[in-house]
Amino acid sequence: MRKKIVAGNWKMNTLPAEGVELAKGVEAGRGEVCSCVNFIVCPPFTHLSQVVEAVKGSDIAVGAQDCATEAKGAYTGEIAAQMIAALGCKYVILGHSERRQYYGETSETLNKKMAQAYANNLIPIYCVGENLEEREAGNHFAAFQAEQYPDLTYAAENAVKAVVNIESIKEVQYGGRSRGYDPFYEFFGIPYGGGYSEPQTREQRAGGSGVIISPDGYIVTNNHVVNGADELTVTLNDNREFSARIIGTDPTTDLALIKIDAKDLHAITFGDSDAVKVGEWVLAVGNPSGFNSTVTAGIVSAKARSLGTNGKSMGLESFIQTDAALNPGNSGGALVNLKGELIGINSAIYSNTGSYTGFSFAIPTTIVKKIITDLRQYGAVQRAVLGISYVELDAKRAKEKGITATKSGILVMSVEDRSTATELGLQENDVIVKINDAEVHNGGQLVEQMNKFRPGDQITIAFYRDNKLMTKTGTLRNNQGNTNITKKGDFSELGCAFMKLSAETKKQLGISGGVQVIGVQNGIFKSVGIKDKFIIMEINNQPVNSSDDIERIYNSIMKSNDSDKVMFIVGLYPNGQKRYYAVDLTAE
Repeated sequence: MRKKIVAGNWKMNTLPAEGVELAKGVEAGRGEVCSCVNFIVCPPFTHLSQVVEAVKGSDIAVGAQDCATEAKGAYTGEIAAQMIAALGCKYVILGHSERRQYYGETSETLNKKMAQAYANNLIPIYCVGENLEEREAGNHFAAFQAEQYPDLTYAAENAVKAVVNIESIKEVQYGGRSRGYDPFYEFFGIPYGGGYSEPQTREQRAGGSGVIISPDGYIVTNNHVVNGADELTVTLNDNREFSARIIGTDPTTDLALIKIDAKDLHAITFGDSDAVKVGEWVLAVGNPSGFNSTVTAGIVSAKARSLGTNGKSMGLESFIQTDAALNPGNSGGALVNLKGELIGINSAIYSNTGSYTGFSFAIPTTIVKKIITDLRQYGAVQRAVLGISYVELDAKRAKEKGITATKSGILVMSVEDRSTATELGLQENDVIVKINDAEVHNGGQLVEQMNKFRPGDQITIAFYRDNKLMTKTGTLRNNQGNTNITKKGDFSELGCAFMKLSAETKKQLGISGGVQVIGVQNGIFKSVGIKDKFIIMEINNQPVNSSDDIERIYNSIMKSNDSDKVMFIVGLYPNGQKRYYAVDLTAE
């Protein structure tokens, strides 16, 4: 819950010594007011250093009464935000009625001052601007209503410069042997008849957005914007065009990192998506339907929104929901706060028509930063897992399980061997309510928190067992039960762990060897349909009796000079059903 504030400034009154005495008087009376209220004193500039020293050690903050529109330069009488911050101030008051009335201060002027405050980590206190005549006439609310909507121009101007248009070009095949009806052909106006024809290719173009995150040309976007592209063209806000290459992709979170060869680009500043509040104003910037540099505004409607979580999924199910209008082409664009800071990558809309109907979703920057760092540093995402299956606790389940200590949380249904959960000592029917300092009420929040960590990180989990609160600290592991770093083309990309078969299982199935797949998460195996408990018998006609055999075969394939790197897997499920899988190791 946000605290109330009491902030006072004494205009162009008192000398420095008097100002110090006034500040000390405020400090002396501080105990008469609840600690739930923040106290801020804002003296004239000539008092600031002395007042800061006078209230040092107390919980009273110091702010300035105003600041300049420029960072520095030939401006006499102007006090730069940088100077104010250097004195130890945390706040600055902007938008005084007298500044508007006597000095002609406009919203444009205030916008520049806001930018300077934010750039120097000062928290602006924005005055409504009610003048004396309005106050005496009792027009308080009229003055407020005139200023109640935020000025979005600074955020828009800053974000637009960092958002790019991305055009992907794919070569798609059509024609060939006749098949059943496919609307793809009808959509593109391709004749569709019986008989056989030679396959043909045509160029398919699609558009999306991206956000510049470094001056040397790194751009973050959605995986679905660049997936399968043969060519990528990036157009900057100033209409310059560049060819782009893919650095790495992560289908699980629908994020991708691409690179253009350019210098001195306008890179966006990252904000803290964890600090975003429901009801806060945000802007969405992108290129919907071919309209470049389009800005729409809305509020944060919800956080940690899940679009259909799965109790064992590692996929992203924790979005920032907004009512800022998004349409096709916005994917990969920026969601920014009023500071113009990036708080999310726009990714999806909720619609039955394919067009905006009031809901849109963005990937939080706390996740984005971790994913793109992994892609740059390792070439592959480092993903830590708890190793549990779960459901969200609700009233019905709480009653069934006799849980009275909490009304929400993550109800553990099972725990995998050699997992983080095993190390933490988690058990069936435990209810997870907190990861480190973050509360966890639903699956979306759990997935969001887990996407921030890498194998090897320390984690503290708070949970209820038999209605008693417990905490455990342990080391996070990957889906293979270790803390190894995963690299592109690494064995770990298969996305599962392996277990030796018991003699009893071999006897029941009438087999002499094989390795069982366990803990399938998002990865190469899952993408081709391999499920938990599948037993691998052969890979590329070579018998498999241990995980070492699988790793050896995998490494041999990846080191070969063959352009086609495929694992042809033969195996069966515990019910005796035999299955064959062709696993393309070069697929993104």
